[in-house]
Amino acid sequence: MKCPKISFNSIANVISIASGVSLAGIIGVGSYVYLNKDAIVDDIKEAAIESVMGGMGGGALPIGTPDLAAPSDSAAAPSVPSAGLGIANF
Repeated sequence: MKCPKISFNSIANVISIASGVSLAGIIGVGSYVYLNKDAIVDDIKEAAIESVMGGMGGGALPIGTPDLAAPSDSAAAPSVPSAGLGIANF
């Protein structure tokens, strides 16, 4: 059985083809990212916000928790007890 003759030319052709395919892939991926960069950034922002807000519940307060909203008028605000030392209340 004869051993096939491998020439420098055939090795150079294989390396050239591999280089061309790699370059085409890099250009393709780079073009895709460049053309869709706004959508990619928006997706990453939404995922980051969801991961941060997801642990907070994002709904109504659990039963038994006091309302954390500020009172709308001063009549609903609790009165400040006197200090008992003759200090004026404002």
